[in-house]
Amino acid sequence: MISPEHSADIESFHSWLTDACSRGAVPIITGKNGDMDTIGSAVALSSAHPNLMACGLHLGRTAKRMVESLQAPFRKLSDQQTVWPPVLGGVIVVDAAAPGQVGITLPAGVPVCVLDHHATCDWQLGEKDLLLQWDVRATTQIVDSYLTKHSPQSRSLVVRKMLLAGLLTDTGRFRHADKGAFQTAVDLLTGEDLDYAAFVEYIETDTTTPSERGSLLRGLERAKSIDSGAWNVVHTSSGTLEGRLASLLIGTGAEIALVSRFRDGETRLTARASRHTTMKGIHLGELMSSVAEQIGGEGGGHDGAAGWSGKTDRIAAESSFITQVALIKRKDS
Repeated sequence: MISPEHSADIESFHSWLTDACSRGAVPIITGKNGDMDTIGSAVALSSAHPNLMACGLHLGRTAKRMVESLQAPFRKLSDQQTVWPPVLGGVIVVDAAAPGQVGITLPAGVPVCVLDHHATCDWQLGEKDLLLQWDVRATTQIVDSYLTKHSPQSRSLVVRKMLLAGLLTDTGRFRHADKGAFQTAVDLLTGEDLDYAAFVEYIETDTTTPSERGSLLRGLERAKSIDSGAWNVVHTSSGTLEGRLASLLIGTGAEIALVSRFRDGETRLTARASRHTTMKGIHLGELMSSVAEQIGGEGGGHDGAAGWSGKTDRIAAESSFITQVALIKRKDS
């Protein structure tokens, strides 16, 4: 059931989208991390009109498998030589809390619509632009709400699989789900046969290479535990699979896991927190936003999963995050 506020958003978005598609092509640009939520949202939404095209810089591991196996339409872009269609009616950005999280320069003078569910927002939007920032667990929930209301014929088996995969991964296999997330899952599973157990098994199929397994093991070996105020933080560094490594650390019982990476002159922080930890007062998205305010760069995300990227030294970035954690009071203390 869509709330009155969200229902008004859906109607505003439908009006914006209809006008944009009447003027020309409308790229749906994904967040540069290429995770399943951003890719699934873009691919699913692109089914609503011929002038829509899902595109972005990167496909994450799960998203790439899904796109290839389902032959879903997605166009890879270049951060150096992006060529836009000659006539653009607008641009839609999905699952990105700031322009820097897209990774490319958006075309000038074109109306922009942002669909996002992060707690933070650093977009500076004009009169012709639109923002739908919902307090939901995945951007795919926003997209499915729109398709259900205005393009139900687009909710094919492929589209529903893309949406469900985004919901599954962004909720940590429903560990961070709420009532709305479960309702969306029920809606996506209703109709044409979709074997949930088989689908989850496919999503979770291990595709880690031997070298990547070695990187994960080395990251675990480097892990250090530190008390930051009322919280326990386990931190380490890795050159790949930071999100998976952080999740493994949470599985060991850590309250907060922090994984840092330095590559090509840029530092990236990836953090995860257990559901118990977020209920006691930790919101990683807000913490990463505070890191960005303190040392520059861009940061944000959800309560239990967030990231930051910038030019600051890796150790300094880690220290900033750990310092911000110490400022948060535990609700049960």
